[in-house]
Amino acid sequence: MIDDSLIAQFEALLGKNALSRDSQSCDFLAQDIYTRGLPAGLVLRPAGIEQLAAAVLTATDAGRAVIARGGGMSYSSGYVPEESDSVLIDMGGLNRVLEINREDSHVTVEAGASWRELHEALAGTGLRTPYWGTLSGIHATVGGSLSQNSIFWGSGRYGSAAESALSLKVVLADGSLLDTGSAGQKRAGPFFRQHGPDLTGLFCGDCGALGIKATATLRLIPEFAARSFAAFAFDDYPALLGAMAEISRQDLAMECFGFDPFLQAQRSHRESLASDAKNLVGVMKSAGGVGKALAEGARIAMSGRGFLQDAAWSCHLMMEDRSEAGAAGRLEALRKIAADQGGRELPDTVPKVLRANPFGPVNSMIGPEGERWVPVHGIFPHSRAIAAMESLGELFASFDPVLAEHEIGVGYLLTTIATNCTVLEPVFFWPDALEEIHRRSVEPGHLRKIRGFPQNPAARAAVDQIRQALIGRFMELGAAHLQLGKSYPYREGLREANWRLLRALKQELDPRRRMNPGALGL
Repeated sequence: MIDDSLIAQFEALLGKNALSRDSQSCDFLAQDIYTRGLPAGLVLRPAGIEQLAAAVLTATDAGRAVIARGGGMSYSSGYVPEESDSVLIDMGGLNRVLEINREDSHVTVEAGASWRELHEALAGTGLRTPYWGTLSGIHATVGGSLSQNSIFWGSGRYGSAAESALSLKVVLADGSLLDTGSAGQKRAGPFFRQHGPDLTGLFCGDCGALGIKATATLRLIPEFAARSFAAFAFDDYPALLGAMAEISRQDLAMECFGFDPFLQAQRSHRESLASDAKNLVGVMKSAGGVGKALAEGARIAMSGRGFLQDAAWSCHLMMEDRSEAGAAGRLEALRKIAADQGGRELPDTVPKVLRANPFGPVNSMIGPEGERWVPVHGIFPHSRAIAAMESLGELFASFDPVLAEHEIGVGYLLTTIATNCTVLEPVFFWPDALEEIHRRSVEPGHLRKIRGFPQNPAARAAVDQIRQALIGRFMELGAAHLQLGKSYPYREGLREANWRLLRALKQELDPRRRMNPGALGL
């Protein structure tokens, strides 16, 4: 238990309203989408950088583990405590956009701001960050995405969240503040990342084990005026992955992702686009012009999602360019690539609706009937993606009896990053009771429509067994990962020289091992 004297210190620093010690809050805020482990001993919600730094120092001086929590959308136990008296810091109180610097093309934002909040702050400026958020950006935060690293919006051309960061202000275990990049100079601001060794990169993907990000400065680029969309069906995954890799290599798509037949069926089982008024309104608003908007809305309403039922493997693409001619040229180039791999063009409904509603509700974090959901992923160079996919298929085949016994469904989400990487993401669905994090995150209206399931510990244990086997196979195949947290065996797969350096950095920055113990295997 956290004693009353420590509580009094936190109250003096933050105010009584910034503390939560009730069992419901400490349990809910310590669980992620997949893991419900130990509850936090105490939850703090600092309202500014100075309060954050003071809270970290007070907690570590008292010997308590300190863990930062962003939007709660991860699934690798990154902020799930390993110690029962951990101090969990809810970063939601630091969510301000501090500066939009048009002249120097960067934006500084507090780490607890969601990607949607940043997107809304930049609306009307004609500017955006190169990577501008994850699909769960209605909740997911900038700091959480940099701590775990993340992909989606903009990743097809600009890579992961970390690659858009110029500078970070980090709270270290002793409460001191560290500025990275050019901001580390006494007379400079956060305009350039690589001023000497790349300290910004050091704190990206660290899962909060080296420090807590208080602010982030991200590069800005002009928004693209023109867009085009496309979708294609392929007979098998070698053809799909071949097309996606070439589209990626040629730098044609801003976002490029694919589904296997199972995942497509899951999407088709959800509510039809034709009856989803919010999605249609978003598409029509983005179409431009009343006539064009009405025509676009009618076309998508007519197509619905039924067309996916006739596709085996599908690819969905979003292109952006400075001009309509440029966007059209990208579309024609990737049409040729898809055709060369035997692709058949589909209605562009999925990418168009997704782009018109970039930070929509996170109802997809459960299955169509309320099944539990969890992914696991590996990142590969394009040249090794097909062989890796074959190896994963062989592994799943060895678990066929277990999958059938527990009614566990498995699909694949496939994505590209910049010009050189393919992401293979197996996704599990299984009948099981939802946790509080699902009930608070999914829209109430959606929850009322689902069937739901009772507790199913046997199926949950089977999913965990297969998921661990997959993580082991990914390590054997030399995969990289986002969102390492406490789920991926980072230390086990690392070269010894790399581990020695990381361990030495941890010793320097956090000698008492109080910053998110267990993350990265530290």
